[in-house]
This record gives sequence, structure tokens and C-alpha cells, in this order.
Amino acid sequence: MIEFNWFGKTLIFFGAALMLIGSIFLLAGRIHWIGRLPGDIIVHKKNFIFFFPIATSILVSVVLSVIFYFLGKR
Repeated sequence: MIEFNWFGKTLIFFGAALMLIGSIFLLAGRIHWIGRLPGDIIVHKKNFIFFFPIATSILVSVVLSVIFYFLGKR
């Protein structure tokens, strides 16, 4: 017989992770400085907008690295 306990815990974990990610996306619209940090490249032309968030990407990378470092220390 298959052990469903592990499968249930895995589904709960992924469900909680999806809820957390969804909450972050909902709240991201209220944080107006994300994507407008010094170092983010924005080029406006007549019919063209180029957006490359270098500083925001670095900030997100550092935050996620710290989170995963502490989660991996267990």
C-alpha cells in the first residue's frame, strides 16, 4: 500500500508556498519603489519602452539567498 502521509504533507507545503507567492504578488502593487530603484534601466521612446530592473533583481536575489541560507542551516 502506498504511504499517503508524505504525499499529503507535500501537497500542503506546495499549497502554502503558492499562497505565499500569491500574497506577495498582491502586495507588490502597493510597494511603489520596487522596480524604481537607482540602477534600474528604463528607456522611453516614441512607441517603445525598455525596462531592465538590475538593482531590483540584485535586491531580490540577496533577500532570497539569505532566506534560503537560514532555511538550509537546519
